[in-house]
Amino acid sequence: MSVTKKRSDCPVSCSLDVWGDKWSLLIIRDLMTAKACTYGDFLKAPEGIATNILAARLQALEENKIIKKLPHPDSKAKVLYKLTQKGIDLLPVMVEVNLWAEKYFSIPEDRKALLKEVKKDKAGFIKAMMKELES
Repeated sequence: MSVTKKRSDCPVSCSLDVWGDKWSLLIIRDLMTAKACTYGDFLKAPEGIATNILAARLQALEENKIIKKLPHPDSKAKVLYKLTQKGIDLLPVMVEVNLWAEKYFSIPEDRKALLKEVKKDKAGFIKAMMKELES
């Protein structure tokens, strides 16, 4: 998943080369819900990513400028990962993935409640979330 790898000029293919593996969107999801995460935070996600896979995905997302590393305010041994504007711009994709999943899968009640709110004003929700992520 390096920056230069490109299978074709198709926009879908180019996008999937950056974030289309099994784990990258989950990392992006966690950053959208928490705004900033440590390596250990990602390891605590319920999906159970292996450390070597996590390290590789974080590196690839950073190389592709989807995320950036920041110094951790409390520990010099840790870094914080945060979405770049390029990563934040994936929010509408994430909303649509969630809406699609709600239609075809059984999802938790708290997620259903949130998606009900999203459907009332999707554009407004996306705009508010993007503003929050950019702050």
